Amino acid sequence: AGLASAWELARRGARVEVLERGEPGRESSWAGAGILSLLLPWDYPAAVTDLAEASLRLYPDWIAGLRAHAATDPEYRCTGMLVLPPYDGARAAAGAPLPPALAALAVALPAPAGHPLWLPGVAQVRNPRLLQAMREALANCGVAIHDRLGAVAIETAADQVVAAVAGDRRWQADLYMVAAGAWSAELLGPHAAGLPVRPVRGQMLLYRAAPGRLPAIVYQDGHYLVPRADGHILAGSTLEEAGFDKSTTAAAGAELATLVTALLPDVAAAGPLRHWAGLRPGSPGNVPIIGRHPLLANLYVNAGQFRYGVTLAPASAAHLADLVDGRPPQFGQHSYAWPLL
Repeated sequence: AGLASAWELARRGARVEVLERGEPGRESSWAGAGILSLLLPWDYPAAVTDLAEASLRLYPDWIAGLRAHAATDPEYRCTGMLVLPPYDGARAAAGAPLPPALAALAVALPAPAGHPLWLPGVAQVRNPRLLQAMREALANCGVAIHDRLGAVAIETAADQVVAAVAGDRRWQADLYMVAAGAWSAELLGPHAAGLPVRPVRGQMLLYRAAPGRLPAIVYQDGHYLVPRADGHILAGSTLEEAGFDKSTTAAAGAELATLVTALLPDVAAAGPLRHWAGLRPGSPGNVPIIGRHPLLANLYVNAGQFRYGVTLAPASAAHLADLVDGRPPQFGQHSYAWPLL
């Protein structure tokens, strides 16, 4: 959310600097799977689905814009997603006929009664490479990124932010934006004004397979497998209210391995290469908060995207930039304003 906002504001002519306590994008954005879809699209309120649909329309041109300024390929690919039962058939979107390779996979997998659903339009990106491309594009467009700062705080006077501070360094600007994911309220400290963003832990496994071994994203009952172009397969993900604890657990690893074992037993037999956890920025109803601070006139926030920071990045950044520019938001049919105290 932070890098995307910096990119959008810079493209509109603003002079932007990014302050980062650690390494940009190394929290939930790096830890996620890069599925460019809600899981599942019919399970979320309209404020989330409409923003996601807008973001997905922007994605091809957004990626092309990044690629024009960055050497790293984010691996934006439309691989489609196979949804295995159980799912709410009455609310589900219409699917397409299954390709033969996926039909064979679906038949081989023991599953509850029901028909698999094929969503051919679902795309993905490779998160670490997308984040690297964003950093390159920002640098090539003159945006300074100050990283490994440790704790960052804001100084205020009356109803304004007057500086951002890290150690003995101070940065002054006309406008400030917080996009610190699950840590956004913590960064704001006494100025959090009830910002309802909390950490929700998610754990992931990484497997190695031959390229093309799994031809598409597979989703079942809250878990998914995501194939990368080089054959690596991500298995995710858990939803855990564990505070700011990023530990991994054996129980979660076993849970995540279940779908791999059922669908790709040969891949599962070799065991995972890695097991990690990230902290998503949860919010009420999973609706992000993108707007001006209720008390500090020159402070904005772009946070609370829950599992969908990468999916929602282009539209969230455009919505924020519209607010900063004083334009009617392109996606203004819903409010993403800071909830009132």
